[in-house]
Order: sequence, then structure tokens, then C-alpha cells
Amino acid sequence: MSEVDFAAMRAAMVASQLRTSDVNDSAVIAAMLRIPREDYVPAERRETAYVDRPIPLGNGRAINPPLATGRLLTVAEIAPGDKVLLLNDATGYSSALLDAMGAVVTAVDEADRPATLPAAVTWVQGRAEQGHAEGAPYDVVLIDGAVEEIPDALKAQLVDGGRIVAGLDERGVTRLVAGRKIGDAVGFVNLADLEMVRAAGFRVRPREFTF
Repeated sequence: MSEVDFAAMRAAMVASQLRTSDVNDSAVIAAMLRIPREDYVPAERRETAYVDRPIPLGNGRAINPPLATGRLLTVAEIAPGDKVLLLNDATGYSSALLDAMGAVVTAVDEADRPATLPAAVTWVQGRAEQGHAEGAPYDVVLIDGAVEEIPDALKAQLVDGGRIVAGLDERGVTRLVAGRKIGDAVGFVNLADLEMVRAAGFRVRPREFTF
């Protein structure tokens, strides 16, 4: 499949998946038109890179659907120069989008640094739920997937007034949530139900059984 075909697929993704579903930040749209998503998925899945569903990566991991990525970035209200802590970006796709939007990106993931990652991105190999305190404080903390709870360690790495955006798994329903830090507290609002992959590197609560 040619690059021309992939460019057409990117344009179709923006027109049919993003613009129709509250992804209305011009910087997000421009980045998702520019960055070749097909370069950030397994080679055997390149032709499905723009389908609006999770793409398996192996080892129980997957990359978010394009709509989930677009909604996360839109709600985060990224401005050029923002210091962003990105968590759960195994392939580097969201890091590349943030870099294209002018953010200063630190990504934390247990995976090796992706070969396609922009040089300006700081890649920290580690457990995502711990963040990267050495680079704090951050203007934005972005969890690129769904978690059952947002660790206090990540909230502590935000600047006063900073934003945190994530998917929150509440009894099997994933909700897009956004919070803002005021003093030592972070208040969250639920924005929408949204399909997201489970974020790696975060604790999972034990299942509760009833008899």
C-alpha cells in the first residue's frame, strides 16, 4: 500500500472519526493528519492503522483507537511549550503527536524506546504509575489508556493549576476524565464514556467475589 493511500486514510479518519466526535482542537487535527499512524503499529497491521478500534501489539497490550487518542489530546488542552508527562505509550504514537503540537514530552513505559520516536522526546523505561519525579513538575499528565485509579504519585508531579487526563475504568465502563490541581488537591469531572485500552504499568485491583 502506498503512502498516498495512507494519506487518504488519515484524511478519512479525521473527517469521519474525529471531527464528528468532539475532536475540535485545530492543533490535534493537524498533528493527527501529519503523523503517520501506520509507522507506530506492528508491520502486519499497517493496513488497519486507521480503523477505529484498538490494535493489538502483543504481550497483552494494544494501542488506543484513533478517537480515544484524539479525545484525550483535545481535553488536555495542550499549548506549545507545555511540559507533558505521558504514560502508557508503548509505540510512541502519542508522543509523536504531542511533539508535533509543540509539547515538551517525557514518556514513561516499560517498553524499549521506539525506533520511530522523535529525538526531542525523553523516553523513560519504567513503571508508568510511578511517573518521573525527576522531571517534575509537569503542566499536563496524560494517561494514554484506562486505569482503575489515578495514583497520588502522578498528581504530586503536576504544577499548581496543572491538568491530568485519563480513562477511568469504573466497574467495566471506561470514562474519559479530566482533573485540575488546585493546591494539594485534584478535582475530576467525568466527560464521556469512551472505548480505551487498559493502560499497562498500573496496579489492578483484585477481583471481588460474592457467593
